Amino acid sequence: MVYSSTRILMSVMLGAASFGLAACAATDEPGRSAAQTRGDSCFRAADVNGFNAVDDDTVNVSVGASQTYQLELFGNCSDIDWAQRIGIRATGGSSWVCQGLDAELIVPSPIGPRQCQISSLRRLSDEEVRASRAR
Repeated sequence: MVYSSTRILMSVMLGAASFGLAACAATDEPGRSAAQTRGDSCFRAADVNGFNAVDDDTVNVSVGASQTYQLELFGNCSDIDWAQRIGIRATGGSSWVCQGLDAELIVPSPIGPRQCQISSLRRLSDEEVRASRAR
C-alpha cells in the first residue's frame, strides 16, 4: 500500500513539474510571463512618463505614448495629490508591473520618501482616459 501511494505522489509531482515547464516555454522571450508577452495590462516601470492623482488611494499613470493605467493603492497615500513627481519601484523580481504587489509608488513628502504599495491595476480604455482628462 505504501508503495502505491508513493508512486501516485511521484506521478502527481512529475505532472506538476511538466506543467510548470510548459508554462515557462509558452512565452516568446526568456524571463517574461505569458501575460507580459501578450501585453495584458503589463508595463515596465521605467516606461512611466507621467501621473495624475485621482484621490489618496488611486493614481493614473501614463505609459509610453498612448497607454494609461489606473493604480489602486493599499490604503491612503498621503501627499500623492501634492507631489510634483513620483517613482515606481518594481518589487516582483522583474521590471514588469502586471498586477498589484508587483510595484510600489515612491512619493516624496516633507519627512522623507513614502512607499505606497499597489494593490491592483488596470489599463484604462481610450474613453475612460478622455473622461478623466475632461474633469
